[in-house]
Amino acid sequence: MSAETTTESTASGNGSVIKISGLAKSFGSNEVLKDINLELHKEENLVILGKSGTGKSVTIKCIVGLLTQDKGNIKVFDKEVETLSEDDLKALRVRIGFLFQSGALYDSMTVRENLEFPLRRVLKISDKNEIDKRVEEILQGVGLPDAVDKMPSELSGGMRKRIGLARTMILKPEIMLYDEPTTGLDPITSKEISELIQSMKENYHVSSIIITHDIACAKITADRMLVMDSGRVIAEGSFDELEHSKDKLVNSFFK
Repeated sequence: MSAETTTESTASGNGSVIKISGLAKSFGSNEVLKDINLELHKEENLVILGKSGTGKSVTIKCIVGLLTQDKGNIKVFDKEVETLSEDDLKALRVRIGFLFQSGALYDSMTVRENLEFPLRRVLKISDKNEIDKRVEEILQGVGLPDAVDKMPSELSGGMRKRIGLARTMILKPEIMLYDEPTTGLDPITSKEISELIQSMKENYHVSSIIITHDIACAKITADRMLVMDSGRVIAEGSFDELEHSKDKLVNSFFK
């Protein structure tokens, strides 16, 4: 690991909500993660930067139990993910939001129905006034109050991403995991989504891991950054620290 690596968060002294030690994961002979160690601190945006295929997305899938690690330990809210029962894992996942690259909206449902679905299905809320209040509030939060009765097919790529984020945030998660949130978007829309991620932290006090190779997104959102390569964390620090790194691979992201 490079000289930029530190063991303490520069962003927060509020304790860890995620702690990963010695994480390793292989698919057959392909060793994707080799020895990952990281912490996410409360109310922090942690950006994980790396090229495609370096294990970034595998890491966050292990965090929520979508994949099981071969070695190592993952603690979320001081609970070891691997040892949780199915019911406890479901309860943990309610506290963690996961924004997929596609936004993962239901194309046959209106925006309103997409937002109502997790409230009814996951939180078992049946009171219409409570549901309407939450839908209105989160649409205001992502800047799309007038999209409530639109179909996903009527939305632009950036709007779909915003509604996807709204559907995740409507459950009021304590942790957000963003998987390449600006992929496929034009520079202006990418900037808007990056600023929205930052406002989610400020307005909802959420702790986030942001997987990206978009340096502009990282600059807007990162309190702290990790750089991954070949299944390992090779550098850690603030945006400014890594931007001025003497490590050629780390420095290549900033050119």
